[in-house]
Amino acid sequence: MKFNRRQAIFQTLRMGAFSWPAISALADTPSQSGRMVLVFLRGAYDGLSMLVPHGDARYFQMRPTIAIPKPDGTLKTALTLDDTFGLHPACAALLPLWQQGVLAAIPCAGSPDSSRSHFDAQYHWETGKPGSSSPSSGWLNVLSGLVGNGVVQHALGVGESSPRILSGPAPVQLVGNGLSATRPGTLAETKTREAVLQLYAGHEKMASAMLEGANSRMSTATMLKAPSMASSSEQQAANNGAGSPQGLALDAKHLGILMQQNRHLRIGFLSSGGWDTHINQGSATGLLANNLTNLSNTLIQLRSAFSEPNDVVIVASEFGRTCAENGSRGTDHGHGNVMWLLGNRVQGGKWHGRWDGLAPNQLNEGRDLPVHHDFRAVFAQSLVASLGLSKSAIPQVFPGYKWDHRLDEIFKV
Repeated sequence: MKFNRRQAIFQTLRMGAFSWPAISALADTPSQSGRMVLVFLRGAYDGLSMLVPHGDARYFQMRPTIAIPKPDGTLKTALTLDDTFGLHPACAALLPLWQQGVLAAIPCAGSPDSSRSHFDAQYHWETGKPGSSSPSSGWLNVLSGLVGNGVVQHALGVGESSPRILSGPAPVQLVGNGLSATRPGTLAETKTREAVLQLYAGHEKMASAMLEGANSRMSTATMLKAPSMASSSEQQAANNGAGSPQGLALDAKHLGILMQQNRHLRIGFLSSGGWDTHINQGSATGLLANNLTNLSNTLIQLRSAFSEPNDVVIVASEFGRTCAENGSRGTDHGHGNVMWLLGNRVQGGKWHGRWDGLAPNQLNEGRDLPVHHDFRAVFAQSLVASLGLSKSAIPQVFPGYKWDHRLDEIFKV
């Protein structure tokens, strides 16, 4: 029987050429360096609640109802990190990582652009071009092309259907959020595939692309089902399509499984919405505390999957929130924020960079944390330390960015 290209594609799908054994064989491919995972919190999370500046009296004056109480040794107050900062009690699971020296914070990091628009700021972060709204590929896509020579998939995004940060010419793998990632989709049914192929008769390229996507989804679902698996309209806009913090830990588990099975995947991306806390933010308990518990569980999950020598996990958000609470017991859009780094090469158990306190003359416009450290500086350090990217290649990922030596200390040599 003579097969044409369309029939060959269909027969390949039917015979399972993209099945579990073929995919899992990639796990034997040795990693040349570490892996980097970015956890992006859409909506602007309140870094001053997660990293509590309990050593500054102004913090309690500016937040009379939502400040996290000073440490008293209980889980109802901030957990002491040093004389300047403490950890939100909802993040108690992260304290051992800090004490082990693998978790660190950069308290005044962010975009040099002053936008308070979620949409604009997220676009700047995802393209790596602060202040520019021109069409551009996502910087993780650019990075994936450099790492994989534009051919092999080296980046994986779990949770969002099409995050800007992964968009571009380099091939990437995208996986649905939560339980949807374990469902093979309607094209897993033979009759449905045959019917769709009839619709694509005479359009081989379209049929090939359709089947490639179907294969990817079915293979992913098979992998994740393997024995290793045991608001307001404004808030919705701020989420930008990301899932909830509640589902973030499950997405992290899926990402860990997939990147462990396929060692070509060295760049991971996760995101969640729900961090735009204008109203009833809460203090040691409440809405934000619940979100921080979910974030902590996510980081613990990621630590279990990414604990090799050069692995690093980064937590970031598009901008911070106001230092003072508003009239609705929440916080509004700010500027600088706290970034977190987790990994064996991280100089952990300490915070890095410049911190000048919360006096009015030290704040951006008298209301926000300033940005003393460009977010690209943190990422650039991570790309070199984790993925082994050369410093000379950094401008290809972040055009116009110049190396910031002030953060050279955040990774061990």
